[in-house]
Amino acid sequence: MKKLALATLALSCAASVFAQGTVVFNNRVVGTVITYVYQGPARIGNGTADTPTGNTDWTGYTRIAGAGFFAQLLGANGGGQNESALTPQGATTTFRTGTGAGNLAGTTATLQGIPKDSPLATLELVAWDNASGLYSTWTQASVAWNAGLIAAGRSNPFNVGPIGGDNNPAPTLNGLQSFSIYFIPEPSTFALVGLSAAAMLIFRRRK
Repeated sequence: MKKLALATLALSCAASVFAQGTVVFNNRVVGTVITYVYQGPARIGNGTADTPTGNTDWTGYTRIAGAGFFAQLLGANGGGQNESALTPQGATTTFRTGTGAGNLAGTTATLQGIPKDSPLATLELVAWDNASGLYSTWTQASVAWNAGLIAAGRSNPFNVGPIGGDNNPAPTLNGLQSFSIYFIPEPSTFALVGLSAAAMLIFRRRK
């Protein structure tokens, strides 16, 4: 009996070590946070339709919609963490359609490496085009994005807390701002622009 009690205690301790925090994985919680993910040139910032409101102009941008677009949280325990320290957190989700375009198909995300009831965590939202079905994780999508194969984007990092657990409910993503997904120009494009600029400079000097 004593051995059983000790084994149960050991398992409970192990479970507490690996217990992870939670957040509300949704960018539309009325009265708290309303942001959107758009497709268009790189841009970040809240517009007049957001909560809290901002002055970023999203005219001409399209709000992404449907199961062909994926999103995931990146994060690290503690506030003000460097972007390079943020790692994928929880499962991916997709986007709503119709009047909900630009908004996540909301869920509760279970975090990795961010314990229950942590006072503060640094989070970032990433989104990408997965219409091809080839990029089911951000690890895969980020490589394709940097290669110029798909449109993707990321919010600014923001602090969230306290993290959900035994004592705190899962918090909403306060601090998240609207952002866009876009194509990174291929290196060859940069090279062509550089060559064109150099040619124009030489031409002007000869004149």
